[in-house]
Amino acid sequence: MLTSKQISYLRKLSVNEPDIVFVGKDGLTEEVITQAREAIAARELIKGKVQKNSMEEPSAVAQALSEAIKCDVVCTMGSKFVLYKHHNLKPKIELPKKSDRKKK
Repeated sequence: MLTSKQISYLRKLSVNEPDIVFVGKDGLTEEVITQAREAIAARELIKGKVQKNSMEEPSAVAQALSEAIKCDVVCTMGSKFVLYKHHNLKPKIELPKKSDRKKK
């Protein structure tokens, strides 16, 4: 589970990332899931787009894709979505630490 600081940090990183996963008129197919799985294994952070000819909602696609490849949905913006999956062995992205501060 990502904190709001971590989500903000990942959103900032995703601005310059190209769209890698495209969902078209056929919707979320096995090929799209395989492509997303391979891309997130190589990058940790991927951005995708639901094409105009698709009948799918970007938030629904992002949620279904995150469940299929076991990752976190960072955000959805219009027709785009951002997914993140932490790599335990060789992390490429260092997230801000979770705060240990207690409320007074």
